Amino acid sequence: MIKKIDHIGIAVAKTGEAKDVYEGLLGLRLASTDEVPTQKVRTAFYPCHDVRLELLEPTSPESTIARFLEKKGEGIHHIAFEVDDVKAELARLTKAGVELIDKQPRPGAHHTQIAFLHPRSTRGVLIELVQRPQGP
Repeated sequence: MIKKIDHIGIAVAKTGEAKDVYEGLLGLRLASTDEVPTQKVRTAFYPCHDVRLELLEPTSPESTIARFLEKKGEGIHHIAFEVDDVKAELARLTKAGVELIDKQPRPGAHHTQIAFLHPRSTRGVLIELVQRPQGP
């Protein structure tokens, strides 16, 4: 089951240019960056208490984030929930009739395993499940 909100994904054209809002206006500090070549995206994480804001910058015009930016512009892309076992959650949700974007987990930023649920099954919200790496 869901442990907590892990992060809120925000699509931006350029992570470096978006820092004026997250660092300048809000006073947040950049904690980490990562590039996920399989998703054609560069990420920048800003912690805000127990939740992180994940800025998503496309690294290719063919990326999902590039298409999102073309259609909707910059803004909230998804909400991510941490789970202990993303495979088990996908199996449970499949049995419950939820439409999945990812039937199997895939690599995410910072060595996580992730999977997305289709917004048609979640009242219009793109939901990501995140499993963090286990121990050292």
